[in-house]
Amino acid sequence: MSYCRLRCALAAQTRQALVHPVFFGSAITGAGVEPLIAGITELLPAAEGDADGPVSGTVFKIERGPAGEKISYARMFSGTVRTRDRLRFGRDKEGKVTAISVFERGSAVPHASLAAGRIGKLWGLADVRIGDAIGTSRTSSETHHFAPPTLETVVVPSHPADKDALHVALAQLAEQDPLINLRQDDIRQEMYVSLYGEVQKEVIQATLANDFGLDVTFRETTTICVERPVGTGEAVELMGEPPNPFVATVGLRIGPAAPNTGVEFQLASEVHGTLPPTFFRAVEETVDETLHQGIYGWQVTDCTVTMTHSGYSSVSSTAGDFRKLTPLVLMNALEQAGTVVCEPIHRFHIELPVDTLGTIYLVLTRLGAVPESPAVHGSSCVLEGEIPAARVHELQQLLPRLTRGEGVLECVFDSYQPVQGAIPARPRTDHNPLNRKEYLLHVLRRV
Repeated sequence: MSYCRLRCALAAQTRQALVHPVFFGSAITGAGVEPLIAGITELLPAAEGDADGPVSGTVFKIERGPAGEKISYARMFSGTVRTRDRLRFGRDKEGKVTAISVFERGSAVPHASLAAGRIGKLWGLADVRIGDAIGTSRTSSETHHFAPPTLETVVVPSHPADKDALHVALAQLAEQDPLINLRQDDIRQEMYVSLYGEVQKEVIQATLANDFGLDVTFRETTTICVERPVGTGEAVELMGEPPNPFVATVGLRIGPAAPNTGVEFQLASEVHGTLPPTFFRAVEETVDETLHQGIYGWQVTDCTVTMTHSGYSSVSSTAGDFRKLTPLVLMNALEQAGTVVCEPIHRFHIELPVDTLGTIYLVLTRLGAVPESPAVHGSSCVLEGEIPAARVHELQQLLPRLTRGEGVLECVFDSYQPVQGAIPARPRTDHNPLNRKEYLLHVLRRV
């Protein structure tokens, strides 16, 4: 078979994701770059899209310009974006495009528009975030999932005077990588970031030093748990009836849902269409925000929240009334439902010498892991199983010594499972709607 026919067959199968070509090269010397570029051009399917269709794209990168302005990198699937267009993106956000650059032959060239099938940079979208859909969301069965970070730590500036500058720097890093998940604790004046592992601390530390001139240290790494409702709870506060101080009626029911389904907010049939959209959005958004901290301070997930009652005054009710009342009603319902705290569990894969298997079993048992039956291949074997994310780092440190340096460990997030033993709690960073007196003291400045 000729080279041309082979190349065409390879391109056809690559475009169907039946084969995955691998290229070798060196970023230092540049060796292999040209074949890689040629492979991308010849083997991957060309971008398609109707430039005259409805605007649809996605933001995949954020950076800051010399003046601190936000620049979003966007891939357009349909339609055309032009300078001075007002774009809808994310969740009910909007911005005016002030400038556009389109990538052509490796360089970003200023342009008046960005059409379907192209990649470009957009200026002017101040509230945009990585992953935001531009215009109309794509309707696709494909799902893109990143395993959640399972660890977190407190970032501490070496010089207290750098606290404000550190917050700005971490906020910009979180724009570039939302999975850092910057969390501000105003009560304790602390800043938390999420991690995948200990090495990520070194990366963040070096980036803060090199790009922002900030010297930082980190507190001890802790595990990020989640809470799941174990039953169903319901609460309601009626407008004009004590102890409700707000000009709004909100009733909510919360109950468990299937694992990995997140949070679903819905309306009961009897309240459907009875609340103005602005007030409805205020309740929905506040439900999402409030569930970031459950009974034990962890994010609540895998649940369904149903709005069962609604009411307002056409004269004096505001969206703020609904935003302030919703946390009290929701946390009351959640207390009735009860929650179970679940810790992240990793799936491990270890390749090791057979004669070290007994020692490894003892260590895994001590670390709370659940190993499966090993697969033996001569003098080596493969051992798989589950281990709490909190103990992965310790296993990584012990493995070289226990296997004479021959052990190879791979771990990946698998699931959340109920914590065994003492229930861990995370300090709250809000005004604690679980404590009505404390909450109203901050929200209303009175009891």
